[in-house]
This record gives sequence, structure tokens and C-alpha cells, in this order.
Amino acid sequence: MKNHVSAIKQSTAGFHLGRTGSRTRVLLSRQIWIWPLLAALVLAGVGRWIRSSIESAMRTTLSEELRTLLNADLAALRIWMKLQESNAENAADDRDVRKVVQEIVKLGDSPDGAIAALLAAPQLAKLREELNPWLDADGYLDFVLVNLQGRILAASHEEIVGKSSLPGYSEFFERVFAGRPTVSHPIPSTVMLTDVDGEQRVGVPTMFAAAPVFDEDDKAIAALCLRMSPEHGFTRILQVARMGKTGETYAFDAQGVMLSESRFTDDLVNVGLIAERPVARSTLNLELRDPQVDLISGARSPLRRSDQPLTRMVKSAIAGETGVDAQGYRDYRGVMVIGAWTWLDDYKFGIANEVDMAEAYQPLSILPRVFWGLFSLLALAAAGLCVFSVAVSRLQRSARRSALEARQLGQYMLDEKIGAGGMGIVYRGHHAMLRRPTAIKLLQIEKTTDDSVRRFEREVRLTCTLNHPNTIAIYDYGRTPEGLFYYAMELLEGVTLQELVDCYGPQDEARVIYILAQVCGSLAEAHEAGLVHRDIKPANIMLNERGGLYDFVKVLDFGLVRSDDEQSLTLTATGSLTGTPLYMSPEAIERPKEVGARSDLYAVGAVAYFLLTGHPVFTGQNVLEVCMQHSTAIPVRPSVRRGRPVAADLEDILMRCLAKRPEDRPPSARQLVAELESCASANLWSQREAERWWLEHAPTGIAVTVAAAAPQTADDRMMTTFVPAGDGSPARTEGNVT
Repeated sequence: MKNHVSAIKQSTAGFHLGRTGSRTRVLLSRQIWIWPLLAALVLAGVGRWIRSSIESAMRTTLSEELRTLLNADLAALRIWMKLQESNAENAADDRDVRKVVQEIVKLGDSPDGAIAALLAAPQLAKLREELNPWLDADGYLDFVLVNLQGRILAASHEEIVGKSSLPGYSEFFERVFAGRPTVSHPIPSTVMLTDVDGEQRVGVPTMFAAAPVFDEDDKAIAALCLRMSPEHGFTRILQVARMGKTGETYAFDAQGVMLSESRFTDDLVNVGLIAERPVARSTLNLELRDPQVDLISGARSPLRRSDQPLTRMVKSAIAGETGVDAQGYRDYRGVMVIGAWTWLDDYKFGIANEVDMAEAYQPLSILPRVFWGLFSLLALAAAGLCVFSVAVSRLQRSARRSALEARQLGQYMLDEKIGAGGMGIVYRGHHAMLRRPTAIKLLQIEKTTDDSVRRFEREVRLTCTLNHPNTIAIYDYGRTPEGLFYYAMELLEGVTLQELVDCYGPQDEARVIYILAQVCGSLAEAHEAGLVHRDIKPANIMLNERGGLYDFVKVLDFGLVRSDDEQSLTLTATGSLTGTPLYMSPEAIERPKEVGARSDLYAVGAVAYFLLTGHPVFTGQNVLEVCMQHSTAIPVRPSVRRGRPVAADLEDILMRCLAKRPEDRPPSARQLVAELESCASANLWSQREAERWWLEHAPTGIAVTVAAAAPQTADDRMMTTFVPAGDGSPARTEGNVT
């Protein structure tokens, strides 16, 4: 048929070209050229409506992004400050430190407590000796000891001993003497200190973590303050999450003074907002005032700096408000920005996250260019409709590329490419002698490095040690003469649990138990061999028909598996999260190196939750939200999420699997199997029900599709050949590689 059509095209080519000019004359004679002009007018109206709609949607999206970034920075900052409070509290509660402090306080309260006596007292040297390990271990610079009257009784810097309390710290010490540790916001030092540039000066930004020291009657008698540099923790945390090239997060006090480092220091120097030094700093040197004009563009403010009001954001935050503004306001540079902010009343400072409006709404600037381009095209269409017709007809006659020719790898023949991942390509193939269908994974030669080869070999070696029938089987491993590494594994035809729920919705309790028992059987063998899968999820669990057995489970993708040997730990993206956030255990998020077998059981519980309800345990706008919920949030019970009852025994097992602490989960995969099999509905799903389901949804058997097939529907994807990724990338199906 294809050859026949080609012959007809060749034989009539001259006739078609002859008719082109005739058609063009007809179009012009009928004033068809007017339609592109009318389309341009319609396009102008549609363009205005689209711009308004997109701008509204962008405003909503940007507001959520700003809130999310601000909450992320705020969460990280609170964690850091709680850590500093804990360090100060531990130091103040040390038995030897408390003893020395009690002696110093008595000396300071006595008639002999003059400055000279305090400096000469052996207790001062003793206190320094006791505190040095605390200072060195946690990176603190020095210390100050203040009594209830606000007098400095001891300090690393002797020149302040005997003086009144640190200026500007009255509220700070009130919180400490009230009996709880706290952290100050940055303030300028009152003594000569070395700044981050190595310069000795007064006014260096400094912070204190302080905790009360108690006497034998548990009454606060002094405040122990540990000094630290804001640049080493406070400012760095605020610089982590930024939106684009102009986004920044910064802190400010109740007077509107910036407490962290600005992203635009060079610009601030150029417009004269901060002084130019060997290294200019904005911390404690910049008031967040609205100059009424864009200083960066070269404009000059009509008001003196002292007469300029605080920015709208700062005034709102100081008033104790938490807000977000995606409409736009001027920042301390006079640049129009959008932002989100909040006020931390317990620490007496605010935090803001801002980004320039020009960058945030940059996609909107593309629309006019797009529409002007369309107008130009429509105008050209009115003048040269015939030319475009010829061009389109030529484009339609372009040829397609031929299919990729198969190659031979050892005893295996490659039939067709069916998938690709981050490191490898997967082909459908067969053994040259046995004719057994096989999935063959190749390590791409351009990505072949010593590390990638070690990881590739490690994946094969660890998976080959597992013999459980519910675990993906590896047949062979080798390399081509060109140095292309490959391994052969069983080719599976079936449906992943992700596809099962996507197409058929939540599953029956008895079927869920039937599936989970097989998954746990595979994991039990791996765990007893000292291996942890670390990426159990619906897409990595597949249902097959194997040798007349229906709903036969295969656990896939052992590319992230971790063994007990130290070397294998270093081969799996050291220092990174490994796994899928929707199904990761709290310890996998917080302490990846401490992941154990019970982390897999948490993922099994999350998969079961998904099978029963059709929804993951937790969802969120981004990975950070999901991870935080896994770490802190209590899951909604499956019966509530599902909207109908779930057997109490099964629901209790799943909620135990989803416990935050590993020790609260079932002790092993085998024990979990035993508990599942003891459920009242455990025997309500058998091979009879499984066979009936498979025959009902695949009456002619499982259809094996090919990569060149047309796009699949949701139902088609249920019955596709599955090829496990094996390199940490998501599982893939033919025709829909992700």
C-alpha cells in the first residue's frame, strides 16, 4: 500500500504543481486574504484575555512559591536556633560549669567583688577551662557570664568584666532569667573583635546563644552566653533557598535594620546605601527604607534617607503580621519586588523572602513577542498564502528514519530498543541458542567511567545474590569488544501497582494482603542477606501471570540497594537522599546512613496505603513539604482517607508500618507476613479470584507492545512489557519511558 501511494505521488507531481498556482489565484479572487487580518483582530482580543488569565495564575503560583520558600527557610532557621539553645543549655547544665559559676556569682555579690578581684579570681580561669571544650566542639568564639543584676562577671574578653550588661540585650536577658534558653539576633559588638575579613574593630556583627545557670535550689542565678558569628550559620541558612537570580531571604530587627547579608552588596555600594570598605557588608549597616524611586536605575530619591519610610513589607512585619504580596512593592533599593514575610516574636526579628518583579513575571514579557510574531505571520499569510501552501506540502513529503538495526551481544540478540535511563539503554532481546525472551540493559559507552562501571557491576552482583521467586532475576553479565557493559534479566509482562491503581482505583483488602505477603517474602530474603532495597514504591512492584499463577509479584529495581559493606555505601550518591519521597521513611530523610530493614517496611506500609485508598500517605506542593510530613505528620487512617471502613486488623498493621520510629514498626518482613496472614480477610483472595480478574481485564492474554507503537491509553498501559530500570531511575514501560 505504501509503495502504491508513493508511485501515485511521483506520477502526479507535475499535475499538483500546476494546480498550486490555480488554487492561489482562486484564494485571492475570493478575498481569502481578509481572513488572516480578521484573525489578527481576534488574536489581539484573545491575547489580552490570555495575558490577564496567565498573570492571575502566575500571581497565585508565585504567592505559593514565596510562602513555601519562606517556610523552608524559617523551618531551617528554627532548627538551627533550637540547636544553639540546646548547646547553651547543655553547657550551662554541666555540673562542673554550674559549680564554678555559683562561686563566681557569690564573689560578684560580695563586697570584694570588684573588677580587679573578678579578673584575679582563679574561678575565671577555671570557667574558661571548663567551657573551652564546649566552645571548640560547637564552633563558638567566646563566652560571657551575666548575673541577675545585668553585671558581666566573667568573659573571654577581660575588658568587659565588671561592666553592665550588653547594650540592647535587656529583653534577651529577661527571657533567659525567666528560665529558658534563647538565641539573640545579630547586634554590633561593644569590644574589639576580628571580623570575617580579619580586621580588628568595634561593631562586628555578633550573636549569642544563652541559657540560665541554676543554683542548688534550681533558681536562675546567671546567664551563660556563647558568642558566634552570624556568617557561619544565621546568614548561610538564609542564603540557601533563593528564587532565581534576584531572589533573596534576609532578616531585620524592630528598627528595620538588616540583620543578614544582602545579595546586592555591590549595587548598594554603588548607590551609596552602605560604605565602601575593603569588603563591604550590609549586616547591621543598612536600614530597610523605601527610597520612592529605583536607585539601581540611577534615579535619586526626593527624600533624605532619614525621611524615607520603612518598606511596606518591614512595616507589616514589625506590626506582627505574616503576609505575602505578589502585586509588587518597592524594596530597600527602590526596585519593584514581590515577597513573603513573617515576624518571629519570640526572637524579636523578622524574615522576608523577595524576588524582583521583572524576573518573577518575565514569562509575561514573552507573550507580546509571541503575539507580534503571530501577527507578522498572519500578515505574511495574507500576502503569500500560496507560498506557505507549497512549503507545507513539501514538509509533508519528508521521509521518516529507519528502525534501529539490532546487534549481537555475546549469546544475546538485540531485537528492539524499549527504554532508556540515566546510565543505560534497555533492549528487548533473546538468547541466541535458547530463544528465551530477555531484557538486556547496556551501559552507555559515552557514560562509561570507573565509578559507573563499579555501580553497574555492584547492582548486578547484589541482585544476583537474591533467589526469591518474587525478586527480579538476573541471567547473565558481560561486555562487548567495544567496552560496552551489559546484563541480561528476565523480561516481564504485566502491570505495576502504580498502573493498577491509576487505571482500576483502590484495591480490595484481601488482594492487598495477597500482594503484600509476596513483596515481604522478597524483602525478607534481602534483609536476611544484609541488603536494604531503599526504593520500594508502586512503580517498582509488578503483577504478572507466571506459569499459570496469577497476581504473581515481582520486586524490581535493586539499583539503590544498600549492603552492610562500607564501599557500597560510597557508590550510591554519597550525601544524597536515595529513594522516592512519596514512600520514604522518616529516617531515610533525616538520617540516610542509618536506613535499615524497617525503612523498607515503612515503604511497604505506604504502598499498602496507596493500594487501599488510591492516594499516597502524604502529598505536597514540593519535595520539601512531602519530606517534612513524613518526618512529623500523623497519617490519616486509611478508612478515613478511603471514605469507607477498612478491617481494623489490617488498618492497625499498616499504621504500625507507618510509625515514625523504626522500633515501633514490625520487627521484620517475615513477622509482617505472619501478621498479614492472620488478618480475617487474608484468605478471601486466592488464585481463583486472581485468575478471574486477569481474564476479565485481559481476555485474550497480556498484550506486549513495542516502542514504535502509537501512544497508549490508560487501559493499554496496564498490559505492557515492563523493563526494570535498575540504575535508580524510575521504572519504565515500553512506549512510555519516563
